[in-house]
Amino acid sequence: MSRQVVGKEIDVKVNRRTFIKGCTMAAAAMGLSEAMVPRMVEAAASDQRPPVVWLHFQECTGCTETLLRATHPDVARLILDIISVDYLETIMAAAGHQAEELLQETINKYNGKFICVVEGAIPTKDGGIYCMIGGRTAMDILADVSSKAAAVIAIGACATFGGIQKAKPNPTGAVGVMDLVKDKPVVNISGCPPNPISFLGTVLHFLTFNRLPRTDQLGRPLFAYGRKIHDQCERRAHFDEGRFAEQFGDEGHKQGYCLYKVGCKGPGTFANCPAVRFNDVGVWPVGVGHGCIGCTEPDFWDTMTPFYERLPGIDLPFAGGAVAGAHSAGLKILGVTAAAVGIHAAVGIGKKIIGKGNKEQD
Repeated sequence: MSRQVVGKEIDVKVNRRTFIKGCTMAAAAMGLSEAMVPRMVEAAASDQRPPVVWLHFQECTGCTETLLRATHPDVARLILDIISVDYLETIMAAAGHQAEELLQETINKYNGKFICVVEGAIPTKDGGIYCMIGGRTAMDILADVSSKAAAVIAIGACATFGGIQKAKPNPTGAVGVMDLVKDKPVVNISGCPPNPISFLGTVLHFLTFNRLPRTDQLGRPLFAYGRKIHDQCERRAHFDEGRFAEQFGDEGHKQGYCLYKVGCKGPGTFANCPAVRFNDVGVWPVGVGHGCIGCTEPDFWDTMTPFYERLPGIDLPFAGGAVAGAHSAGLKILGVTAAAVGIHAAVGIGKKIIGKGNKEQD
């Protein structure tokens, strides 16, 4: 099938099998049962596709590029099939005055009905002059577009929490979307870049239930950011056993031991990276030997650096921790059980003696 996307026709080619697989993948990521998949497919297949206005501010376009290159199933084409991208500078044919006219036409035509997606931080210092498009500051554009949107999705570390632009000393006064938009619901799909499935799941949830997904205190969808990376990591067993890579390239690193001591920020980072892999390629940074840098967390360029030094305040298990702990606990349990059996036996013997004594008295 073909879809009209911001002024030019593209060939989407999403077959039924891929379409259902994509919806199933998103449902699994959201923790929904298989029974919900048909409902999601029905909502996603509706002709009433929500219009999307995608804004770019202080960013590298990495979030858009990651989304457009998502594969297996072709998440990019699936997303383009279930939403109507009416304004996205990266893929639109229009430029200059034509682009500005298209933006105004779109937000006026779909006033109160479109989804505003924001990629990039918004500079606020000196009246916001450090990011201007068509003679307007990013602050003005965001205020204008978001006020007419049904909901706002901030995608990427820059749009959610300010990203590297906000890192100290933050010369442009960069902030995230939630710092400026107060009159509309905002969902933060954080990460540098975020997983396309997290974005797809948020959109499908909106289409299926007519509301945005539940979020944490930072506005991130709980289905994608509800658990720490540390708690889902395939190296967690090594952490519990006290087995660590002490430096890159050592024997522990070669053996796939925990990367906490070489700077992995997994114990302080909430994301679904271990469970939902990018582009379904089967690997992720921690899996191939590089620690998590905490890119889904606020101000991670300041709070998570230096990236190759360990996070403070994390209690380390001793060598053989889990096994020894389990062995110790097992001995304690056996001791308590033995004591209980002994008490039970003593009580039974006592009852027999008392009973025998009573019989003798009779």
